[in-house]
Amino acid sequence: MIESLLPPVLAHHMDGNTASWQLQVAADYPAFAGHFPEHPVLPGVVQLDWAIRFGSEHFGYDGAVAQLEVLKFQQLIRPGMEVTLRIEQLASGKLQFSLSCDTQRFASGRIVFTEESAA
Repeated sequence: MIESLLPPVLAHHMDGNTASWQLQVAADYPAFAGHFPEHPVLPGVVQLDWAIRFGSEHFGYDGAVAQLEVLKFQQLIRPGMEVTLRIEQLASGKLQFSLSCDTQRFASGRIVFTEESAA
């Protein structure tokens, strides 16, 4: 498995227990290679990886995930798009995330970290 690189952050905003990042999904982003050559889409596992990695770093978790809840992939993220990753800390060890652009939602869910993961 190829470890995904984090995309460039165009903007970052924090408001209490919520953080958001405006991300540029470049056409040459490595995860598009082979997924699918004629109609490239960003794999769901990469979207989830971004939520875990950005959320872990921002909210102080070590990244050890216990479970995923209500995980949904609703629309395709294609090369060249700008998306907003929004993460809200619901309780100790639980983050809710969404990837969207304006009113279009691409993915959402909740990440539950292990108790040992909390800083």
